[in-house]
Amino acid sequence: METIKGSSAECIIITDLGASYIKELEELNKDVIVLDHHTLRDDSDKVVYVNPHIDGNDGACGATIAFLLSIEMEEKNWDLVQIALAGIVGDKQHLHGLSGCNQYILREGIKRGYISTSEGSIIPTGQIVNSLYTSIDPYIRGVSGNFEGVKKILEEAGILSEGKFTFGNGGWRRLSSLIAIKLIKQGVTLDTMTEITRRKYTLKDWAMDAETLANILDACGRQSFQWIGIGVCLGSKEALEKAKLLKEEYGKAIVNAAVELDKNKLRELENIQYFDSTGFTGILCGVAMRFIGNPNKPVIGIDCSDEKIKLSGRATIALTKKGVNLAAALQQSAQSVGGNGGGHDIASGGSIPNGSKEDFLRETDKIIGQQLKSAM
Repeated sequence: METIKGSSAECIIITDLGASYIKELEELNKDVIVLDHHTLRDDSDKVVYVNPHIDGNDGACGATIAFLLSIEMEEKNWDLVQIALAGIVGDKQHLHGLSGCNQYILREGIKRGYISTSEGSIIPTGQIVNSLYTSIDPYIRGVSGNFEGVKKILEEAGILSEGKFTFGNGGWRRLSSLIAIKLIKQGVTLDTMTEITRRKYTLKDWAMDAETLANILDACGRQSFQWIGIGVCLGSKEALEKAKLLKEEYGKAIVNAAVELDKNKLRELENIQYFDSTGFTGILCGVAMRFIGNPNKPVIGIDCSDEKIKLSGRATIALTKKGVNLAAALQQSAQSVGGNGGGHDIASGGSIPNGSKEDFLRETDKIIGQQLKSAM
């Protein structure tokens, strides 16, 4: 907010955030446009506020709303639907099928020839050794982050023999089955197994699927190379090659952090589970919720490495159906200790003052318990 207040611009467009600051934005002596999709707190007559929740709709992410503005400004911007779809899948809004605005732009993107679809696979995409080693979706215990484990599973599948690869004779089918067996032994739920094999969306102008592009852009942003990510979106081949290298380095760092979390395990309270983190907190929350922790309790990741404690929370569709709403829970519990929180029912975040961690956890555990009881 301080950066926005200090800006000399007469008009400011805010994308993928702003829902929590509508009242503060109304006080600015300039034109403000907010393109957001997060849970509503306030509406506005002064700020130009675009949020599908205002009309009781969901099925949109920040990239969706920004893209819709772009085609409203210029019809020829429909080619940007490919980048918008990367934003949608990067926000995990495709896991149980697209809806609302997301479904509309996918349908139009297919019709206009920018997007094609194909069946998914439990085997991670990419060069097989590296993709298995860096895999966190799925995170395969004993394989992810373990080159010996990768070698062993490829040998068991008959894909690798005496240092040589053989792609045929049912090897991919056997590899798929071996991965599934390992995930079942980990305690991964059927819902998550189904999510892993989700439909893929191939982008015509990018020669890759939307999830790969999303991961490339995410790697740029997470490592403070946003300018490379912008170059990728603008079509720079040089930026794309640099971004692919960043993705590879980032993937190794994340899988190493996931292996460490798997070793240390999560700590459980009555209704939630949590872990301490010094980076990759949101991503590790998702990995922990689906592949490492107790699938019956939402996960809270806590990063105390900065001036304020940063929070990330993840649930599952199954938990939200039981009444869990992380956006409401983290908003209330963070505010109770002098912080802020919000987001979505299934994924949320926030920040709280240093020294308030234990009080925050107790309050969050209590609120989640109340949510579960109220829904019974």
